[in-house]
Amino acid sequence: MNKLKTLKSASKRFKKTASGKFKRKQANLRHILTKKTSSRKRHLRSKKIVSHSNIKEVRSFFPYI
Repeated sequence: MNKLKTLKSASKRFKKTASGKFKRKQANLRHILTKKTSSRKRHLRSKKIVSHSNIKEVRSFFPYI
């Protein structure tokens, strides 16, 4: 049987935590930043945990994790 391949785009977007959850970056920090307040941009810099409803799909991207 062939080896299963990891989805490379997902490996660049998600990191697994020690407890088995996945971290992700927040959206809305790429462009049109002048109208966004400093506090809003600062809060968007933090990482978030993938929600429970999406965790099954994210796990399917990583066959060996």
